[in-house]
Amino acid sequence: MKKILGFIFALLILIYGTVNTASAKEVSSAEIINDMYIQKRISDIGLRLLNANKIDVRMIFVYNSKNSKLNLEPGLTKRQIIAYDKSIQFASDDDEIAAFLAREICKTAESYTGVWRGMVSSVQIKCAPKKYEIYFDKRAVDFMVKAGYNPLALITYMNKAYPQKRFDRFGRTNLTSKRLAHVYEYIYIKYPYYLKHNEYLENEAYQNFLLTSLENRKKLMEKVKSGSKKAVDYE
Repeated sequence: MKKILGFIFALLILIYGTVNTASAKEVSSAEIINDMYIQKRISDIGLRLLNANKIDVRMIFVYNSKNSKLNLEPGLTKRQIIAYDKSIQFASDDDEIAAFLAREICKTAESYTGVWRGMVSSVQIKCAPKKYEIYFDKRAVDFMVKAGYNPLALITYMNKAYPQKRFDRFGRTNLTSKRLAHVYEYIYIKYPYYLKHNEYLENEAYQNFLLTSLENRKKLMEKVKSGSKKAVDYE
């Protein structure tokens, strides 16, 4: 009897192990296929942005689904743009993927422009991160429009992807609300068509932006009415 029970137990372990192995292989295959799909999507959108904007700096686009650290800061040390899961997971459509990539392309292109193959530019970016952060946001809008993407997707993407700090006075980055206000102003002034024909008006992330940016947008309207050319002190 003990021999029979032992045989049945061993058989169950063998069957269970085989099923688990097959299941693991299926999951692994599914992950590989998914990664290949996202990699192609990112590469296609990235190359479209490069070509449409006539950017003659060679770059590659790398999808990192494991969120592992690569010892290199994307855009400043190699002409590669790394799209981590933690960044791409906030993109709901191609326009929002383009929003993320356009900004990284701006940073990469700038860091390879100028003397010593861009080494001076890279240092300037690191020394004035707040100034360049806003600059890259605005340039990303230009890049998106030139490539046929809706620039309002930068607002919806940022609203979902970047948390809000309490203060930015002593930090190296701006408040997300301040960045969003500058992007909105830039689109309002330079690309009003997208606000008049707003495809994101019913988007939850865009509606949340409208709700949380009320005071900043009031400041913009005051600037427009007065005809002032001064920079608005957004919060």
